[in-house]
Amino acid sequence: METLFVVDEELCKKDGICAAECPVMVIDFSDSKKVPIPVEGAADICINCGHCVAVCPHGALTHRFLAPQDCLNVNKDMMLDEAATEHFLRYRRSIRSYKNKPVENEKLEKLIHISSYAPSGHNSQPIHWQVINGRNTVEKLAAHVIDWMQNVLEEHPDIGKMMHFDAIIQIWESGTDRVLRGCPALVLANGGTQDVFADAACKIALTYFELAVPAQGLGSCWAGYFSRAANTWPPLKQALGLSEGMTNYGTMMVGYPRFSYPRMPTRNTPKITWSA
Repeated sequence: METLFVVDEELCKKDGICAAECPVMVIDFSDSKKVPIPVEGAADICINCGHCVAVCPHGALTHRFLAPQDCLNVNKDMMLDEAATEHFLRYRRSIRSYKNKPVENEKLEKLIHISSYAPSGHNSQPIHWQVINGRNTVEKLAAHVIDWMQNVLEEHPDIGKMMHFDAIIQIWESGTDRVLRGCPALVLANGGTQDVFADAACKIALTYFELAVPAQGLGSCWAGYFSRAANTWPPLKQALGLSEGMTNYGTMMVGYPRFSYPRMPTRNTPKITWSA
């Protein structure tokens, strides 16, 4: 059986940092005079998160799936300070007006690659990404959502009217898409219905995606109506090709913004309960 990790004895300073940081505690550093070794059964417990490789300041530990040279080195000159961090996070806007301009597949692939570094429970990385890039196809999918809204109004009129489905349908019939806002592309984060990690992982990854979008000159917005319909309206689920046991945990509209925002609006004062 392949060894879980090896430690270069010449590089290792026997500081125990790797053992202290291992989230599942599979690194034995009980003898500080020797280099760390895997605990018994470590290979079956390890979640392949890469913490041990990433945290070693000496580059002494090589995991069976990851070597120090495989990692991107931290560039301290690119770290955001307090002001830049606040500006970066407050700059985000939900974009609902898009140019009639297609989005390059390369940009969407780059954004998904960045988003794949989002945390997931037990490092399970359970997301199945799906990209729909083309305004004509997006519009056909939006029509399925309208059919779903019409069905909700017929079967559950109180809920449908509370959600203003009647108004959205009326606007759709006049030629305006309030469902997917005329966006040229959709990015879906799908996962298994029985996967306990999938829901949170998909939403966290899509949040990464949303925050990374402006760097590509794009804008995005969560497609809540679409996600709900995708999981409850069989014609839409079939159109998406979602197999049995798979569901959509979040969808992002993506496109080039028609307008830019010169200001960042305020928000309500946070409600905080402190305890000690």
